[in-house]
Amino acid sequence: MMGYVTLGSNNLLRAFAFYDALLAEIGAKRSWDSETFVAWGIKRGPALAVVKPFNGEAATVGNGAMVALAMKNKDDVDRLCAKAISLGATDEGPAGPRGEGFYAGYFRDLDGNKLCAFFMG
Repeated sequence: MMGYVTLGSNNLLRAFAFYDALLAEIGAKRSWDSETFVAWGIKRGPALAVVKPFNGEAATVGNGAMVALAMKNKDDVDRLCAKAISLGATDEGPAGPRGEGFYAGYFRDLDGNKLCAFFMG
């Protein structure tokens, strides 16, 4: 159902480098690349993009907004969260069980956008 998600950044080069390294952990590669917009994806599935806001205003974090990245297993959740923290992300809740059959870790990227790596099963 989801086509893509965009996150705003006030420092595109820093954000592009962060997501290049982070999303390489799950096999995602750049699928669209310009000076103000980069999108990463796996095959023809949903994409995650970082953009300079079109209106020219500063990028801000959406209250209640979060991007959840589906992982294949718990080890992938642990690995992606550790990678994010090693790249300078802020821990918003360490990887672990969050109810029956749901395992997740939460972090904020370098611009404060909230992401979740999760596995259900």
